[in-house]
Amino acid sequence: MADVRFDGKVAIITGAGGGLGRSHAMLLASRGASVVVNDLGGAIDGTGSDSAAAVKVCKEIEAKGGKAAPDFNSVSTMDGAMGLIETAKKAFGKVDILVNNAGILRDVSLLKMKEADWDAVIAVHLKGTFNCTKAAFPLMKEQGYGRIVNTTSSAGLFGNFGQCNYAAAKMGIVGFTNSIKHEGAKYNIKVNVIAPFGGTRLTATVLPPPMLEAMKPEVVSPMVAYMCAEECELTGNIVVAGAAYFGRVAMREGKGCAFDSSKPVSIEMIRENLAKITDMTDNREFDSVNEEGMDRIFSNIKT
Repeated sequence: MADVRFDGKVAIITGAGGGLGRSHAMLLASRGASVVVNDLGGAIDGTGSDSAAAVKVCKEIEAKGGKAAPDFNSVSTMDGAMGLIETAKKAFGKVDILVNNAGILRDVSLLKMKEADWDAVIAVHLKGTFNCTKAAFPLMKEQGYGRIVNTTSSAGLFGNFGQCNYAAAKMGIVGFTNSIKHEGAKYNIKVNVIAPFGGTRLTATVLPPPMLEAMKPEVVSPMVAYMCAEECELTGNIVVAGAAYFGRVAMREGKGCAFDSSKPVSIEMIRENLAKITDMTDNREFDSVNEEGMDRIFSNIKT
């Protein structure tokens, strides 16, 4: 079976000046993609800027015979995202692949969190994903092809103390993806989500060295790269990746408890049937709100 290649494809990787983004960029470039390495070059908390990180990764790619162009726009604004797309168009003429990877951390418990900590994290992760996707989408629609990989986190999927801003942004990205997969379907635009466990500067402060080594970013990137491949037919999937483990995560709904919709429902009825309502034994996954509504809600309406 032939290797997965990206010859002739143009990929944008946000936050690619280091860590996971750098790893994604290096892998895609090594398989033939022309890569736009976007990185504002700020600190972990999003403050400051420095062009050195993106330039360094581009030089690494070029030294290995690949093609790369640096970009220093902030994804947190629509102007920055549009500037990023212009960088890709000027350097390589189009955009086939977008990996929304840029992120910052401002971890603090809810009671100590400042509004600025919330706003900054939401702006880079959630709004940044929206900005870049909206900016790239028209090009992908016009050419009838696109691959988008968004980045969530297990902190968003399952929760984590002291990260309500980060978790909210990351779960928001899942909801965003669930909708965009439908909008891109008829244009051959596939949209998926990676939930990485990567040993990067964002995790170096909380993980011991042996774990950081086992969770090096290079172990995550093959999954991201396959989601970017033309042959990949997945869309709307969430995959956790880290330490050579890969597993799909899905939102599922239990069978629930259906009362007579023509009669009132009391608080006591809820109390008495709580076990059935929360039982996940007979659960299923839905592709859209319409599918879920028809199966669970509308089918229970008695007229």
